[in-house]
Amino acid sequence: MIHIQSLQKKFQNIEAVSSINLKLEEGQTIALLGPNGAGKTTTFRMLSGLIKPTSGTIQFDQVIPNSDRRHYIGYLPQYPHFHGWMTGYEFLLLMGELSGMTKADAKERAELLLKKTGLAEAKHKRINGYSGGMKQRLGIAQAMIHQPKLLILDEPVSSLDPVGRRDVLNLLKTLKSETTILFSTHILSDAEEISDYLVVMNQGKIVEQGQVHDLEKKYQKQIIKFGVDEQPEDFIQILEALPYVKQVKQERNYYYLETTDVTATREAILALVADKHLALNHFSIEKTTLEEMFLEVIGFEATIDPA
Repeated sequence: MIHIQSLQKKFQNIEAVSSINLKLEEGQTIALLGPNGAGKTTTFRMLSGLIKPTSGTIQFDQVIPNSDRRHYIGYLPQYPHFHGWMTGYEFLLLMGELSGMTKADAKERAELLLKKTGLAEAKHKRINGYSGGMKQRLGIAQAMIHQPKLLILDEPVSSLDPVGRRDVLNLLKTLKSETTILFSTHILSDAEEISDYLVVMNQGKIVEQGQVHDLEKKYQKQIIKFGVDEQPEDFIQILEALPYVKQVKQERNYYYLETTDVTATREAILALVADKHLALNHFSIEKTTLEEMFLEVIGFEATIDPA
């Protein structure tokens, strides 16, 4: 659907986005991940036509190169602006007409989206009286008013409470069948829940991308977590010496063992606990989380403040 090639953006001498290449397939839900300053918002603004790239191309399928592509895009910025004195219904009508729709079409589409976003009962209420979650759902409705081929959402749930966040995530799940969705988030569990494809940016570059299940398989580690009430002397060194154990981490009374053979390591741990007469209070086999994959991809190393 979209082919991004050698896309670059400089602000004076600062390179915000560095020659990224990306293909987005129609019907996908794509999560763009990255730390603050990675270049996510700049990329979104170039895709939506709000700013021009320094170099590179953005090609939409069946769209003439370098022509106005805004008709095909719905965009919700991280900090959307609303006219608080307007009602939700009036706001959507305005957005529909500004996008080139007839008044009749805008009315019909507004009514449909207000129902879909759960705002039908509040459509004649002034936006100033909307909660944060309601405003965010209204923002998604305005981005969808003209039935875009691509819906771009910049951190759509970052400022919401748990209830508002869940409402927006459920809404995005229902919209997956209608349009291609590209969104950024720093809540990695949200990306894992609703995405088909992940793109990780760091320092203006794409450092990893792929289908969610492929990346999980690529970065998957076998982890055994167990807890004991008391630890004998040099316990970590004893665990590190076990066969098939690659790495040992400790958090209070819990130990995390990365292993190449879960069965053999499990048996070795249970034998060790019995031999040392330790009280085992927890034992589980766990999967590597998306957060751990993300931190590995961007090269994050945790530091401990000695103070």
